Amino acid sequence: MKRTCKCHGVSGSCSVQTCWLQLAEFRDIGNHLKVKHDQALKLEMDKRKIRSGNSADNRGAIAELIFLEDSPDYCLKNASLGLQGTEGRECLQSGKNLTQWERRSCRRLCTECGLKVEEKKIEIVSSCNCKFHWCCTVKCEQCKQIVIKHYCSKRERNSDNMFIRRKSRHQR
Repeated sequence: MKRTCKCHGVSGSCSVQTCWLQLAEFRDIGNHLKVKHDQALKLEMDKRKIRSGNSADNRGAIAELIFLEDSPDYCLKNASLGLQGTEGRECLQSGKNLTQWERRSCRRLCTECGLKVEEKKIEIVSSCNCKFHWCCTVKCEQCKQIVIKHYCSKRERNSDNMFIRRKSRHQR
């Protein structure tokens, strides 16, 4: 929450000021939560015996966010959790008016999951040159357009016959 104020008065004299608490911008809140997530500590439960407190008591660091289990790996398909993985997912490589987040989508979805970015040319058929005919019909032509789309696909195997993949934050 942040304090926001607005001035009222003749010619902006600010003779009266109205203030209120306002939520921060959505992006700022998201960035703050991401930092907290990255700083989260795993709480290891002492399985030998139950006692007051926990095994994180003597770590010397206080975390605002803790977790008990590692997050599932979004890169890999996991049917029991309903995760599709990123193989075959479309990503945004380039284009007009892409946000900084969108420009990084191929790196986040493909490269960071050990996949490569594959470029495919796709033919799209859509209605075009539509004309209204009196009364009550619209006739259109079918226009074909070739667009380039990018997808995550498996990399070639290395000499050890294993896929190279960057570990997620909780697996390091």
